[in-house]
Amino acid sequence: MAVAVRPGQKRQGPTHPEISDALRPPSEPAAGPLLTAVGRAFLNVRDAAEYLGLSPHTLYVWRHRRQGPPSFRMGRRGRVMYRLEALDAWVREQEQADSRSNATLSPLNAAPQTRPDYETGA
Repeated sequence: MAVAVRPGQKRQGPTHPEISDALRPPSEPAAGPLLTAVGRAFLNVRDAAEYLGLSPHTLYVWRHRRQGPPSFRMGRRGRVMYRLEALDAWVREQEQADSRSNATLSPLNAAPQTRPDYETGA
């Protein structure tokens, strides 16, 4: 159910606790946490997962296995954070590692392999 918001009145509803209106530039519309998070240099797990189109649980599992994009702990509480530029670099690395995106890795472009002759048991 949509609720009408009058000019000057704040929108009621679920909001991300770490992204407030104070972080949003005055010219930027209130479009949600993702657009606000993109304007920042660091993203928490939830925002990084949303930015990558993954679940936060996937990022936690990858971090535990030392896979996925680079992350670090920040602050007194040791919150897991991701640099936005590191996420973009990691995505570029994934694209280059995929043979569908990188023609040099495509098995269709490779020279045919020959097997050494072997003697039959006849």
